Amino acid sequence: MNLHGKDIKIFAGNSNKPLAAAMAECLGITLGRSEVGRFSDGEIQVSIQESVRGSDVYVVQSTSSPVNRNLMELLIMMDAFRRASAGRITAVIPYYGYARQDRKSRARDPITAKLVADLIVTAGADRVLTMDLHASQIQGFFDVPVDHMYGAPILTPYFARKTEPYHDNVTVVSPDLGSVARARAFAERLDVPLAIVDKRRPRANVSEVMNIIGEVEGRDVVIVDDMIDTAGTLCNAAGAIKARGAKSVTACATHGVLSGPAIGRIRDSALDEVVLLDTIALPPEKQIEKIKVLSVAPVLAEAVARIYSDKPVSTLFV
Repeated sequence: MNLHGKDIKIFAGNSNKPLAAAMAECLGITLGRSEVGRFSDGEIQVSIQESVRGSDVYVVQSTSSPVNRNLMELLIMMDAFRRASAGRITAVIPYYGYARQDRKSRARDPITAKLVADLIVTAGADRVLTMDLHASQIQGFFDVPVDHMYGAPILTPYFARKTEPYHDNVTVVSPDLGSVARARAFAERLDVPLAIVDKRRPRANVSEVMNIIGEVEGRDVVIVDDMIDTAGTLCNAAGAIKARGAKSVTACATHGVLSGPAIGRIRDSALDEVVLLDTIALPPEKQIEKIKVLSVAPVLAEAVARIYSDKPVSTLFV
């Protein structure tokens, strides 16, 4: 692909090569040749194996586990492209790690999401393409343009098809107060009612369901969140909803972090199905029967094509 004197090239770090390859395929190009390895002492070694001079370069790298290694890979790759005279560098970060550290909750807390944004810009990013930031205001942490995509336009058609036979019996549920806006938008897309789980969290990664606001008895419930980490919130919510008489409970999220006991919790939970997007690569040991994965490659590839040709990306948000 070549337009107004520059060519487009997509490169991948090690965090999610299948997604980068699928994006390149959607665009009708081959994935850029590069190698990201490590020296014997653990330092990251990057080798770019083709010319990028004047090219419009897109570096696909989720900063998921191992977070710090994947982040350093992204930073070093962008530095390599900048020093190789790339025309423009776009950091494609399907999942943005450290997004939950976006404010000071206690005295002397760092705001790590801002620090990471500064590092990405300093390393050479001219713009950022990401999806479903945990806190939307993180867009303002960057001093370069940010295209913020959403997972709902991929997830809602799946649930619209799946629930079509019993659409009038569906209720969308927000698993906590922080996800209400996201769940409400999802419910509006499906044209179904909304319920909210009111919970308190005694300490990090531990949640306790307190109350359910809305009607779930006899309903087919869809829990909507931006990410699933240890799955404690999700599985507690699913159990409480099922105990209130829900007919079925499924869940969806953009990012499947799935750390610690998440897989075991989901396997043993009241959930019938969990639908995730492939912003984070799902290793074989986490591919259980209850988890279904949909691809974000077509949407991200379309966003890349529009950025490359200087066309609006905002129409992809609706």
